[in-house]
Amino acid sequence: MASYPVDPRQPDAAYLSFWRERHLCTLTTLRPDGSPHVVPVGVTYDPEAGLARIITNKSSAKVGHVLAAGPGGARAAVCQVDGPRWATLEGRARVSTDPARVAEAVRRYAERYERMPSPNPARVVIEIDLTAAMGRG
Repeated sequence: MASYPVDPRQPDAAYLSFWRERHLCTLTTLRPDGSPHVVPVGVTYDPEAGLARIITNKSSAKVGHVLAAGPGGARAAVCQVDGPRWATLEGRARVSTDPARVAEAVRRYAERYERMPSPNPARVVIEIDLTAAMGRG
C-alpha cells in the first residue's frame, strides 16, 4: 500500500485492495459547534466515481450534520485501520434519498460486507465526493 498521500481517483492496487477487505470504519462529520462527531460505519469506496458511500437512517445524527452544512455539503472523512495499515478518504458529503443511488450503495455494501442489509424505508446514502486520500500499509 502506498504511503500518504494517495490520489483518490487513481489509488494503487494495494490501497484499493485494502478498501475491498471487510473492515469496520469510522465516519467523522462536524457538529454545528465545529466539534467532531465520530461514529462506526460500513463504507464502500468507488474510485471511478470518486465517491465513498455510507448507508444509514435518515434520522441519524450524521445525516443531520451533513444536511446542516447546506447544499455545498459537509466536510467529512472516513477511515479504517487494521494493525499498522490504515486508510483515510476525505471530501464533501451530501445526503441522497434518490432510490437508484440508495440501491447502488446497498449493492456495494452487500458486496463488501458479504451480507444484505435489512430493508429500511428510512434508508438514505451519504455520498462523499472525494478530494483527498491517504494511507500506509
